[in-house]
Amino acid sequence: MFVQTFNSIHHYKFNTQEVFSLLCPVREREWIDGWDFEMVYSRSGFIEKNCVFITPFGQGIETVWQVNEYEPDIFWIEFLRVTQGLFTVRISIQLHEAKEGCSAELTYRYTSLSELGKTMIESMVAKHFHEDMKYWERALNHYLETGKKLSKELVLN
Repeated sequence: MFVQTFNSIHHYKFNTQEVFSLLCPVREREWIDGWDFEMVYSRSGFIEKNCVFITPFGQGIETVWQVNEYEPDIFWIEFLRVTQGLFTVRISIQLHEAKEGCSAELTYRYTSLSELGKTMIESMVAKHFHEDMKYWERALNHYLETGKKLSKELVLN
């Protein structure tokens, strides 16, 4: 078993309520370029505790997500992501009010399920994590400013 944790701090020009409302698989279609998912379980049709959804990972592999904690009163979400045969990821997102807007503390804790999963964490995830986080921060701010998605190519190139 191999475990590696990645952290990121995001700064948003908008308040915690505005940002938190977009941290939902349904709402993420509005602002994340290329986001796709299939809802498996949600009583409300949106994010909530015990919500389960699936995203494509690539090459016919899917990632199953479960919302373990959902506390809108304190602006905290925790997901468990399982990509079969590769790794699990515990994702914690905590929003905080700031002087101008809010900030988000993100923690991604990867645990390998195989040697291939370990290799992917050490190479692909380690290489692209901060790029992905940079896109996410800019895309969410852009969406709240303009109401439009921000192309990944514009941010990552």
